Amino acid sequence: MPRSAAGLSPRSKPIAIPMSEPASVLGKQIERYLAALAREDASLHSLRAYAADLGHFLEYLSPPGLQPPEPAALDVLILREWLASLYRDNLSAVTIRRKLAAVRGLCRFMLREGIITVNIARLVRTPKAPKKLPDVPSAEQVNALIDGVGADSLERPHPARDRAIFELLYGCGLRISELAGLCLRDIDRSEGWLRVRGKGRKERQVPLPGKAAESLRRYLAERPAPAPSRSGAAPNDQAVFLNHHRGRLTDRGIRGIVKFYATMLTGDSSIHPHSFRHAYATHLLADGADLRAIQELLGHARLSTTQKYTQVSLTDLMAVYDKAHPKA
Repeated sequence: MPRSAAGLSPRSKPIAIPMSEPASVLGKQIERYLAALAREDASLHSLRAYAADLGHFLEYLSPPGLQPPEPAALDVLILREWLASLYRDNLSAVTIRRKLAAVRGLCRFMLREGIITVNIARLVRTPKAPKKLPDVPSAEQVNALIDGVGADSLERPHPARDRAIFELLYGCGLRISELAGLCLRDIDRSEGWLRVRGKGRKERQVPLPGKAAESLRRYLAERPAPAPSRSGAAPNDQAVFLNHHRGRLTDRGIRGIVKFYATMLTGDSSIHPHSFRHAYATHLLADGADLRAIQELLGHARLSTTQKYTQVSLTDLMAVYDKAHPKA
């Protein structure tokens, strides 16, 4: 990624957060924390999420006409009152956990910088999130959808690109951000590998299966020349997937493409890009793949994250048993 005159990448630009004027001490610490995350090359998606969550936290602590407390004045009672307000707003446990994680990260930063002496956010209990098994389409459903995309019955403007998107989502188990960030230099077609940049900028290699490789070859053969980059923007010349402006296709763009085809071809608008990652892992496990191998393919830091797919497989097995066994 090219560097600006100041030596920072475009992602290093400060993320705007809502705050009162003049900026409070806490507001300035939030700005410094976001800038530090940008320097550490956190993903743009993560930066936006942290900026939004910390902006809301600052807004809660800044009633009309008043400044938020100094960082050193934050205590457990204030955080518990803030969490109670999130529950009153009927936010899900998953959302509350995410917002609390953002505040904990801010407190870790301020502790490291000597602004506070205790990370009081660690003293607040994390809400338990319900263990919900992901909805996983069957292999037949996935293949029927991908074949429908390839048939081009909807007369879309970029059928080869769209087919390649679906083939890579299912054939490689990529996250939507990983697919959007894929570059031409990451593709090793001779050896059949993809270099993938996952969460925390960790890189891994995943096999490129035959159907995905073939659909990718067809798309790249007709891929248009990328548009020149605007000032300060990342270059488009290495982006694998381009939008109708010939710029890099974004997460939002991919999500819209998947939803369109899923709705038009199957009538199921609940199918999203991550559905194919779930299907990838579940179908590999059902066909006998080792759990730790699946962990490596998915780029999970902890095996416990991958183990949820064993629960999905067991649920499927019980459904088959209940339907087929005479003593069920």
